[in-house]
This record gives sequence, structure tokens and C-alpha cells, in this order.
Amino acid sequence: MDRYVETVLGRIRLRVVGSGPAMLFWPSLLMDGTLWSAQAAHFKDRFQVVLVDPPGHGGSDLLTQPFTFEQCAEVILQIADSLQAGTVHVIGNSWGGMIGGTFAALHPDRIGIAVLMNATASPAGRRQRFEYGLLTRSAQLLGGIRGPLKGPVRDAFLGPTAKRERPEVVATVNELAAKVNIRSGMHAVTSVVPNRPDQRALFGKIRTPVLVVAGAEDKTFPVAETEEMADAIPGARFVVLEQSAHLAALESPEQVNALIDDFLVDQGIRGSG
Repeated sequence: MDRYVETVLGRIRLRVVGSGPAMLFWPSLLMDGTLWSAQAAHFKDRFQVVLVDPPGHGGSDLLTQPFTFEQCAEVILQIADSLQAGTVHVIGNSWGGMIGGTFAALHPDRIGIAVLMNATASPAGRRQRFEYGLLTRSAQLLGGIRGPLKGPVRDAFLGPTAKRERPEVVATVNELAAKVNIRSGMHAVTSVVPNRPDQRALFGKIRTPVLVVAGAEDKTFPVAETEEMADAIPGARFVVLEQSAHLAALESPEQVNALIDDFLVDQGIRGSG
């Protein structure tokens, strides 16, 4: 069921299924909540699954200016309030992983567990700022992420295993990236890449149970960078998924579901039913 919530970053579309403790999923840049379709199908019998179209993406309001990570954390808080959920489990990929950590650090009384996937706590390096700047300038000229830009997006998001063995995953990435409004998307890219804050000290304040997941084939945030984020979080568990790159939940859904299941059980969380 689609729901809409007014937030500090505009009206946000949610896809809400199931019942039980709230489990919120926030995707990567250029993706919408459907990135987590396999997780929604798996967890909806035990949890209220909330798939977020992040600001400026999918059915959410377009962005008219850059945002801060604190504002994104406020969006999660406002979603939780709209669901009348005292706490939410937060699962995020890339942008969502960064914001999941921000939320856990700033709102410790409102979070259950956090699963931070294919993410970083470090500011963007020179190479990443250059590559994403080139991508957004080219997308402006072409009026969107299409044609020759599909290749760079696929290379940033998907590894050789998915490109070789999972054509449906490649098609999904192409489809979702092509839907992004380029002006709105530029504000998101600017906020998450060149303007990204160094959150390593902030993440040292996290006290909730955290699982950090890296993809062995992830070129955007290589294993060492994601492991550095895990090292910044007290008591965080760190796992590397082989044959997976930057969109692990889409590339390796069964393994991701099993990792989340195991982590929930280890924390004594079983959901309803």
C-alpha cells in the first residue's frame, strides 16, 4: 500500500506491507524503494516493511536544493512518527546506509537495529567527486541517465558477476536510473557525494546493534572503506558478500535476507507471527 508523509524534504512516498515491528528500507542514489522488493517479500509476514522512495526519487517530491544528512535523519524520524512506531529497524544501501548511521547516532531512542550496506562514513575523495561530477554534467547535457551514461552507472553499481549472470538486475538498474529527474537528482548527488560529511566521529556515538555489509566487487565503496566505517561503530559486525557489488540487496537477495535474519535472531528479535 502506498502512503505519503510530509517531511522536511518534501512529501515522501512509502510502500508499506505487512504488520509487526517497523522495518524501514532506504536505497541508494538513483534508485527507489523497489530496490528492496525481495526483502519486502521475505519480511512482510513478520514485520511492517516500509520501502522509502528517498527525497527527489520515485514518487517522492523533487528536490529543489541540496540537503544535509541531519535532514535525511529527520525524514526517517517523521516517517516513524507517521507510522506511530516508537522504534524502527533501519536497513540502508549506500546513501541509505550513511543515513541509517546518522539516524542511529542522532536518535538512539528511536532505532532498533541498523543494517548498513555498501556504505561509507568517510568524505568523498577526489576521484569520486570528479567521476560523479562528470556523470551529472553529462546527464544534464543528455537530459537524463540514458544512452552512453548507462555504462558508467552500471559500472559504479554492479560487479562482473551481476553483469554476467543477472540480466534482470542490469535491466532494473537501467530502468530506475533512467527515471530520475536530472535536476532533482543532481541535488541528491551533490549532497551525497561532494558535500558528504565525515561521519566517523559521529558514528562512534552509535550504541544500537549494527551490521555492516560490504560487497567484494563494489568499486564505489571498496571493502576497506566500508570496513573503516564498521571500525568507527562500537561493536559493529562486519560481513563481506562475495560476488556482490554496490547493490547487494538486488544482486544477492537471498544472502542479504539470510544475513538480516541471522542478525535479528542474534539480537533476540523475531517479529510478529
